[in-house]
Amino acid sequence: MPYQAPVRDYVFLLRDVLQLERYADLPAFADASMDTVEAILEEAGKFTSEVLAPLNGVGDKQGCTWSPDFTVRTPSGFKDAYAQLVAGGWPALGSDPEYGGQGLPHVVNLAFSEMSSSANMAFSMYPGLTHGCYSAIHVGGTPEQKAMYLPKLCSFQWAGTMNLTEPHCGTDLGLLRTKAVPQADGTYRISGQKIWISGGEQDLTENIVHLVLARIEGAPAGVRGISLFIVPKFLPDADGNPGERNSVKCLGLEEKMGIHGNATCVISHEESTGFLIGEENQGLRLMFVMMNEARLGVGLQGVAQAEAAYQAAAEFAKERLQGRSLTGPKNPDGPADPIIVHPDVRRMLMDARAIVEGGRAFMAWTALHGDLSHASPDEAVQQKGRDYMALMTPVVKAFLTDRGFDVCSDAMQVHGGSGFTEHFPVSQYLRDVRIALIYEGTNGVQALDLVGRKLAADGGRGVMSFFAELDAFIAGEADPAMKPFTEALGKAKGELQEATMWLMQNGLANPDNAGAASTDYLHLFGLTALGYMWALQAKAALARVAAGDTDPFYETKLVIGRYYLERVLPETASRLAKLKTGSDLLMKLPAEAF
Repeated sequence: MPYQAPVRDYVFLLRDVLQLERYADLPAFADASMDTVEAILEEAGKFTSEVLAPLNGVGDKQGCTWSPDFTVRTPSGFKDAYAQLVAGGWPALGSDPEYGGQGLPHVVNLAFSEMSSSANMAFSMYPGLTHGCYSAIHVGGTPEQKAMYLPKLCSFQWAGTMNLTEPHCGTDLGLLRTKAVPQADGTYRISGQKIWISGGEQDLTENIVHLVLARIEGAPAGVRGISLFIVPKFLPDADGNPGERNSVKCLGLEEKMGIHGNATCVISHEESTGFLIGEENQGLRLMFVMMNEARLGVGLQGVAQAEAAYQAAAEFAKERLQGRSLTGPKNPDGPADPIIVHPDVRRMLMDARAIVEGGRAFMAWTALHGDLSHASPDEAVQQKGRDYMALMTPVVKAFLTDRGFDVCSDAMQVHGGSGFTEHFPVSQYLRDVRIALIYEGTNGVQALDLVGRKLAADGGRGVMSFFAELDAFIAGEADPAMKPFTEALGKAKGELQEATMWLMQNGLANPDNAGAASTDYLHLFGLTALGYMWALQAKAALARVAAGDTDPFYETKLVIGRYYLERVLPETASRLAKLKTGSDLLMKLPAEAF
């Protein structure tokens, strides 16, 4: 069965759960009526399932091809699909109308991004990184830089990348060696090598805009001396068209486990011409605009690949005949029953739906707070949006990719030996999603960021606000049908709060305690957040049922939500128990004992 975009689920989330039309009086939401949004979702579903999904296997098998003239050819069909992407106006959904965008809330664009990534993760990375580049220039660029680059990036006529990692340093960007030498005309000569640059060279666009971290000669050591530069593949001429070729070269492509359709490049800057963006020595702060957007996009990839893998596994389970049901034949006229009758197969499929649909709600809820951080006229709402975006970003990135990988692994398990072959698509989903646990900061780094910086930020204002929101929701629910959800959420929230207090008391006394607890804490946070998302979805579904809606979609939601409460959420207790053991045993053995 080909990939089917989750249009129905997004309509439910945006209309019933998040109630997008509540914000219709805000200029940023004025064009986001549900009629408009539903039409966008339907067309997005068609484009991603009909145009992008058929190319997913093609990209995996063909990969990209590097040539000695430093060019890269993308897989067959990618160029035409990219042209259709641009012609359809999909890149401009959430961008600033001043530069050619449609100005819709990011939460609407999120839906298209998930569908695109599910249909073809490698392809979707090209426009995904371009939007991050657009965002960084939109925040930090001069008026001239915005006028030059943003319209072309907004339309995706030009692509964007970020050049961070170097052969000798990954996460620790303070060690980077790429240097920038000021020139008399105000430009800089950029010299150095960057690796693992997604979309660093391709044949889809007429120009590529690299955002490059480098150190200006004489700048302080470490992260305090890093600046950010715009380094286009072709230097724009006076009319803003691609002109002289810059001295940026793709020296080769990485051989990778997955995402073969995306060109992962080794990029050499050989005194290439760069333009400072933002202030000197403030490049990392500005690059984090792009990095944080990318981290949310990576969390989305975890859900997206899990959705595609679940669909493949569910279809296989309904068709594959093997064994008989433990309670008697369900296919008495056939030689065996379909494997979906077996409880353990159903366990894997139900785990998948509970995580995917809860994770999708979590992404959309977080994205809406991001929209309100800019769009709301209420400063308190803006502040809450900013706090939540900072607090939730590492959770979205790490929790949803960890769990997304688990779903893809279970989907392969449902396929049995068939899944381990390349005759079925699930092996590609598993291979493709694995990078999501690593790039844009490994999940362990995300956990350290959460416990080391985000919890304590502004005196813990963000996490205290989240706790207060959960308490208010639980206290405000009088419907007896909601009791299982509020009780389970209250228990999980209590465990998360206990873990937070333990970190505050023990992490400061011994930082290794915080480090040892960080991953368990992040998962405890993610599990609780999805518990809240399932409670919100249950409330919306119950309201529909009470209003007389007989669509089985809502009863299905309630069943999956209850499954999450009973079979997934109890993991919070074990996560709390583990994190409270501290770091003593973890750190006890000397290094040579490993």
